[in-house]
Amino acid sequence: MTTMEMLERAKKAKAKAAQLTSGMKNLALDKMAEMLVEKTDEILKANETDLEKAKGVIGDVMLDRLRLTKERILSMANGIREVMSLEDPAGKTLAEFERPNGLKVTKISVPLGVVAIIFESRPNVAADAAALCIKSGNVCVLRGGKEAYASVGAIVEAMRDGLEKAGLAKDMISRVEDITRAGANELMTARGYVDLLIPRGGAGLIRACVDNARVPVIETGTGICHIFVDESADFEKALAIIENAKTSRPSVCNAEEVLLVHQAIAGKFLPLVKKRLTDDRKNNHPVELRLDARAMEIIDGVKASDADFDTEFLDYVLAVGVKDDLNAAIEHISLHSTGHSDAIITEDENAKTAFIASVDSAAVYVNASTRFTDGGEFGLGCEMGISTQKLHARGPMGLEALTGYKYVVTGNGHIR
Repeated sequence: MTTMEMLERAKKAKAKAAQLTSGMKNLALDKMAEMLVEKTDEILKANETDLEKAKGVIGDVMLDRLRLTKERILSMANGIREVMSLEDPAGKTLAEFERPNGLKVTKISVPLGVVAIIFESRPNVAADAAALCIKSGNVCVLRGGKEAYASVGAIVEAMRDGLEKAGLAKDMISRVEDITRAGANELMTARGYVDLLIPRGGAGLIRACVDNARVPVIETGTGICHIFVDESADFEKALAIIENAKTSRPSVCNAEEVLLVHQAIAGKFLPLVKKRLTDDRKNNHPVELRLDARAMEIIDGVKASDADFDTEFLDYVLAVGVKDDLNAAIEHISLHSTGHSDAIITEDENAKTAFIASVDSAAVYVNASTRFTDGGEFGLGCEMGISTQKLHARGPMGLEALTGYKYVVTGNGHIR
């Protein structure tokens, strides 16, 4: 099936999806989860095909993003079931009022329509995106990357079978089979067919969508996430947060990529960072520290280039800089952050207040790891992506981000 044929079917399914009751949506989600578990062996076999092709082409960290296990498939199914328990975001009355002439005006939330997602090597994105689309009354169009081609195909077919078991049209979830650049461009320019495009992946993919899309697009950000350790910081608290933010899963967008340290404590604190992230992890993925000139005077590491402070490493690499004070750290973040997630470690209320007010990111943290920027962690269920723009949706995108609104105006023969 060509991409345009698939989009025509998706467009036809849009009206049916918008009419689904909450009960029908939940039944569909339950059957989708059921079929994922039932077809675990088929999905794992497809995933093994992808892994074999990717070995030697992508690194170990990215291979882990691609790899599926029985436990990960069960987690995908459980994630879908968790969405069942969330409130249906469509059809809610947002405002209601009556005009002096007797006209009744009601503002109600409605699905966006056909939501397309372009993503790369994480096959679980297919399940998360489909679940959120179905629950919000949208049609879901998925376009995975070449690394996850077979895996995504198997996952999508399982979920489509689930829709069929629930008595719904399979075309409410579909996959773009063309994984060439031309195929992606066809999706980006499908005006009249795609109501919203969401890219999830690296900087290149996101930039291509933002630059070339002729359909509405939400920029989900690359994550050049910063942690600034203020002079008042609790060292043990800071070390635990930094280690978690950098090493718990370095291949994801909410992982820390830049560490900034107040010059007043750098001489004492940076040796502790090196010990914690490098020396103590010799047998467990030590972190390569890329140091600015001031940090190089304190600890050993790799001399950082200017580009290192503008790089989403997605690996066990951390750029480290020393800053004169809080204002210098805020200035650095404003110049180099992608607006995703940035944190301060401090025990000073004034520093906390200034950081929150001045750092213009989708998620701003105080004494916590940036790794919490996630739909599940925020109580939104799974997520469509993390928006770093400011219009319509910002931060982890849950169900409400997949709805808009319309006005329903009721009269009794009114004319103007």
